[in-house]
Parts: sequence; C-alpha cells; structure tokens
Amino acid sequence: MTYKECKRIVKSRMGDKRFTHSENVAKEAEKLAALYGADEQKAKLAGILHDVTKETPNEEQLQIMERDGIILSKMQMSSPKLWHSISGAAFIHAELGIDDEDILNAVRYHTSGRAGMSLLEKIIFVADFTSDERDYDGVETMRKKSRRSLEEAMHFGLSFTLSDLIKRERTIEPNAVACYNDIILNYKF
Repeated sequence: MTYKECKRIVKSRMGDKRFTHSENVAKEAEKLAALYGADEQKAKLAGILHDVTKETPNEEQLQIMERDGIILSKMQMSSPKLWHSISGAAFIHAELGIDDEDILNAVRYHTSGRAGMSLLEKIIFVADFTSDERDYDGVETMRKKSRRSLEEAMHFGLSFTLSDLIKRERTIEPNAVACYNDIILNYKF
C-alpha cells in the first residue's frame, strides 16, 4: 500500500484537525528518520498511520481488537485513550494488509513506548510529541532534545507524562514504565 493510498484512507477516518496532526507527524518522522539514518519512507508511512483509529468509536475499536485476537488487560480496559494505538496496529494489519512488524510496532507503541524500541518506534513516539501543531509547555525543549538524541527526547516526554499521570492518580501502562526504565538504564544524556 502506497503512502498516497494510506493518506486517503486516514483522511476518510478523521476530522481535519486530527488529519493535520497525522500529516505533521509523517513530516516530522521523515525528518527524524533522515537525521538518524532510518528508512524515511517507512517513517513517513508509520507517521500518517499512527492515529488511524484515534477517532473511531470505542465499541468499534474493541471489535477491531477482538477480531485480531487481542485481549486487553484490566489496566488497558481502564484507559480507552490508549486503545487507538492497539486497535490502529490491528486495523492497518487486517484492513490495509501492512505486515511490516516495525511499522506495526511503531503504531502500536507510539503512546506508551516499551523497552527495547526499534529506531522507527522511537521516531514515531518522538514525532507524535513534536509535530508542527503541538504547542504545549515544553514543546520547544522537546524539539531541541529530539535533534540531539531520540532517547533524551523520550526521557523528557516520558518524565512529563508519567508525572502527570501520577498527579492525576491515573493508571500507568506497564510498557511506559518499562520504556522509561530502559532509557534510564541504557542511555546517558
């Protein structure tokens, strides 16, 4: 499936604001791939696809995951905001015929991260935080860090996210904790 075909499908599944975000993530992913020596076309494709089910109703997302044999844990069931990454990977595999494990994992783990992420997975994770339309406090710091080290940017993003979840007394996806620990144990900034 070509980038152009995927872009058309993504556009049909979401509103203008989310589609602009997806396009911006694709562009940022392509830039980061060029900077870090990854496959730019794969990064662009994973970027446009990363939120393909973000605006899909929860019931439909559950059906997509069920058809793919995915059984959510109690923690995952309690966090519907995370579902789109899981259902998105299942959707692009089943409906679009994409079977590249690296692209599937980049979509699957773009919200939580995980230990042992591939270069493409890290690129999509960071591109989602740093795309052009993002304007949260700290985004410029995140963008600067993303140009020095993907792991440094991930550390910054995960630290913010985990702190925020703890302050709001929300559940934390175990993969996010594993990702944070992996970065702390294996990278120096």
